[in-house]
Amino acid sequence: MLLNFIEELRAAGIPASLKEHLVLLEALDREVIERTPEAFYYLSRATFVKDEGLLDRFDQVFQKVFKGVLTDYGQQPVDIPEEWLRKMAERYFSEEEMEQIKALGSWDEIMETLKKRLEEQEKRHSGGNKWIGTNGTSPFGHSGYNPEGIRIGGEGRHGRAIKVWEKREFANLDNTRELGTRNIKVALRRLRRFAREGAAEELDLDETIRGTAKQGWLDVVMRPERHNAVKVLLFLDVGGSMDPYIELMEELFSAASAEFKNMEFFYFHNCLYEGVWKDNRRRWSQRTPTWDLLHKFGHDYKVIFVGDASMSPYEVSHPGGSVEHMNEEAGAVWLQRVAQTYPATVWLNPTPEIQWGYSSSTRMIRDLMGGAMFPLTLDGLDAAMRELTRKKA
Repeated sequence: MLLNFIEELRAAGIPASLKEHLVLLEALDREVIERTPEAFYYLSRATFVKDEGLLDRFDQVFQKVFKGVLTDYGQQPVDIPEEWLRKMAERYFSEEEMEQIKALGSWDEIMETLKKRLEEQEKRHSGGNKWIGTNGTSPFGHSGYNPEGIRIGGEGRHGRAIKVWEKREFANLDNTRELGTRNIKVALRRLRRFAREGAAEELDLDETIRGTAKQGWLDVVMRPERHNAVKVLLFLDVGGSMDPYIELMEELFSAASAEFKNMEFFYFHNCLYEGVWKDNRRRWSQRTPTWDLLHKFGHDYKVIFVGDASMSPYEVSHPGGSVEHMNEEAGAVWLQRVAQTYPATVWLNPTPEIQWGYSSSTRMIRDLMGGAMFPLTLDGLDAAMRELTRKKA
């Protein structure tokens, strides 16, 4: 099985040498980990993965090779989760019933009511119209119906929630993905400004010939390598409604990594707030304050946001509107700060441009970007790169 594991890693483009294989075997022989599949997963990942961009690819290989091994074998049996049983009794509402259910009102009224419910509620509820629960008509909970409320856990069904509280797991984008087309790279190349900086490691043939002819002996002249001096900050929206665009995002991420040597990337979800992250596995434990980015990277950086801008308008306009935490400042405040700090800022949207007018949040973010929102198509990329080139720090 281990030999098959090594072959699959290599087939997936993850360097797996004989030396690393022997290191893994030695670690197992010395029993440096517990004899559990989870411990073996972390040991093998630490052994073979040297680039965070390969983490998601490693997970796919590990799941393929060891499928069925990660079981509860040898553990005490557990009860069937209550959530599974509850789902079997999900309630479906007719159109007449939906019409009879009234919304609570404004954002502030809904949030204030939720605060009171949290203070007063003492047990789980199902099928009601007031408390936080399931299968009912309350504005709080999931698996029921309300024209305007807050979904807490569960899965979305009607798309009417103004806020969603749930734990999300996102995978990092794979920056080694092979492109199906080179057209994205060609479009990104419009954003180029070549310069020779750094150590003199490249032979300057013309100056060498000129100096040799002038001096009468071999006069070797070296120069710094010519490279793209453009600096890029890339912010990537991941998870939720962005899942259908993962393949397109990976192609863009791979192309940008190859074209821009001076590029820093960060992840966010839906809208920019006070913190971003580099690794989705540690998105809560290792976050980077957005303020730090604004002070660390100079005004000459080009900023590119990539996201569908599809969310509740409250996520953009209101404090506390985030789907995952209680943000003290509205997303619009942070987007404005970025746009003011970096004059060359654009937003790439993977959804068809014809649909933007139907989304309030998309229109709001487009306005915050000063109209610099472009579709994530080849023509859109070309226009975005022209916009970034035109705007100077």
